[in-house]
This record gives sequence, C-alpha cells and structure tokens, in this order.
Amino acid sequence: MYETRAAPTRTLVLYPVMRGRWKRPRDDERALEEAVALAYAIDLEIISEELISIRQPKPGTFLGTGQIKELHGYIEANEIELVFIDTTISPVQQRNLEKGLDAKVIDRTGLILDIFGARAATREGVLQVEMAALSYQRSRLVRSWTHLERQRGGLGAVGGPGESQLEIDRRLIDERLARLRKELDNVVHMREQHRGARRKVPYPIVALVGYTNAGKSTLFNRLTGANVYADDKVFATLDPTMRGIDLPSGRRVILSDTVGFISDLPTTLVAAFRATLEEVIEADVMLHVRDMSDPDSAAQSDDVLAVLDELGIDAADRGDRMIEVMNKIDLLDEEAKTVVTEQAERREDAIAISAITGEGLDALLDIVSRRVWAERQVVDLKLPGTAGAAISFLYI
Repeated sequence: MYETRAAPTRTLVLYPVMRGRWKRPRDDERALEEAVALAYAIDLEIISEELISIRQPKPGTFLGTGQIKELHGYIEANEIELVFIDTTISPVQQRNLEKGLDAKVIDRTGLILDIFGARAATREGVLQVEMAALSYQRSRLVRSWTHLERQRGGLGAVGGPGESQLEIDRRLIDERLARLRKELDNVVHMREQHRGARRKVPYPIVALVGYTNAGKSTLFNRLTGANVYADDKVFATLDPTMRGIDLPSGRRVILSDTVGFISDLPTTLVAAFRATLEEVIEADVMLHVRDMSDPDSAAQSDDVLAVLDELGIDAADRGDRMIEVMNKIDLLDEEAKTVVTEQAERREDAIAISAITGEGLDALLDIVSRRVWAERQVVDLKLPGTAGAAISFLYI
C-alpha cells in the first residue's frame, strides 16, 4: 500500500518594498530571503520570489491596479495557487487581492500562525496557537467563514432574532476562546507548580533567547547532549525544553531552550505565548544567541530586544542577566571572525562561539558560572549521617 501525499502548494512570495514614509529599516534583499525561509518552513513550493515596489498602499487592494493585472497574468501562466505577501494587510485588502489575482492570499501574520500551528507539540503550545489563530480570524470576519459551526462538531448554534451571520461567527469564536482560555489557565497553573518545585531546588535557570534560526537549539544540544529538533528552518523550536547541565565548577544549572523571535512578530502570538516565555522572564541568566554570519544580525538583535521589552524585560531588568552569545563564527572568513572575536573580548557580557565546532563553549560556561553564582553565597556544611531532618530541610 502506497502512502499518497498532497503536492506542495505552488507559491509566489512577494516582499513589498515600501517607499517614502512607509519604508522599513530592514535590508530588502535579506527581508525577501527571510520571507522565502518562512514559506519553506511549512514546505511550500516556491515558484518565484519578487520584490515589489509600493509607493503608497492602496486602502482597498494594497497593490496598484497595474500591479494586480501584471501579477494575475503571471499567476495564471504559472499555475500559482498561493500568494504570500510578507507584510500585514487588512481583511478587505486580502479579500480584494484574492479576487483580483484569482489565487489564495496570505499575509505575514497568517503564515507565521500556520507555521506555529504545524510545529506546536505540547498541549500548551497547541492551545496557545489556536487562541492566537482565533483572535486573528476574529479580526478578519469581514470575510465569510461558513465552516465555523462544522468545526464545532455540528452543534448547530442558532443566533437570536435579528442576529447577523457576522455576529453569530463572532459569538462562536468568543465562546471557543473562552473555553480555550480556561483550559490554558489549567495548563499554565500546572506549569507554575512545576516552576515552583524547581524554585525549591537551588538550581539557577539559564534561558536561551534569540532570533529564529540563530542556532539556539544546536547550542542547547551541544551543551546538554540532548537531541532537541534543530534544523536550518525558522521556528524549528516552538515548545520550551529544559535540561540540567553541570558547569566546569561542578555546580548545576537548568538550561531552557525557547521559541525563536522574529521581526514583526504578531502581537497575538506574543500575548498567547507569554506563559511559555515566563521561563525567560524568570531566568537567572539569559543567553542572547546571535547568528553573526547573517548580514542582518544587528537588526535581528534589535527585534529580539524589542520583544523582550514587550514582555516587560527592559534594558534595566536585563542588566547583568544577559550574555550576548555571538554564534556561527565558523561560517565567517578569517578577517570577519577576528573582528567579531575582538569585539566580544572587549566586553564582559559577550562571547564569540561556534555551537557546531564547540569553539568558545568552555569560555561561555565560565561566564555563565560567574554570573549565576555571583550573588549566591555558597556554604560547605559537614553533617553526620544521623542528621536526616537537617539534610531534608536543606533540600526544601
């Protein structure tokens, strides 16, 4: 018996190059590469990727009439099924573009939600993604959503007198969101209990943060000997993973790998994943992993810090807790590698490493050891074997 798989969706990737006051601070070519990486993350078949100039977004269609006509001809000739526009567009713009292009259209938020939906592995992750997706869809109810009731198991909810289809759909989403929120609260409560249990054990928490595909999971695997999924794809890691590691000093810490950040991360996702990112908020030390081989590394770093600010971890709160881990120096030429290494050596809060080759990891662990134990007083006690009660007290 042969397994049949649906053919990948034929996709056109568009990155709008904004002009004038709409211009974005990111390098256009690099931004297009990231858009393509997002599309590849859910195995779309990229037929073409293009930069498309936008002087002023059209309120009803986002793109101009001439652009839509030209794209329609290309889409028809190349049997394009999906157009991914790497920006945020309104529900009206999405609907009108689908009519004008005769193809399904998805924006950046919609695609990232699809990626998260495909990658969520834990119950908490699934709940968070569904809540974010429902919030996103609720904001786009200008488009018909005729399958809502079928998704609810055929309950056949009927609106009251004078209740429009839009109001019914909105109510169905709100009811589903309320149930999901309640279930997520239970899961979060259990996570908080686990976190509380860890607080009773004198192991500091070291959290990995960074832009997606910066090498966090590869570093996590290298330090822990674990086999966390690590791939050259954006959002390879979604659900948090924790492992204990022993530092060169012999002391133990808990290392936490977390979801990667990205520019223009949908607000609904930041809010939905706040419970997961509590591990970062409460960490004793944060390792900010950067891909130094990426020409956009500085902008990516700014995006990570912006998300941390949104989570309430501002520059003052980060303080001595953050170490900048300049990763992937193995991919740099000798001159660039020397520049990065010397830059790190001039700072007390930075280290240049390669998670692949292991270069710099011993020095990284030394820095971590100094940071996590700087404000902790270590006392050596000698107790007789009969002091069972005292020993038990020390482990509380």
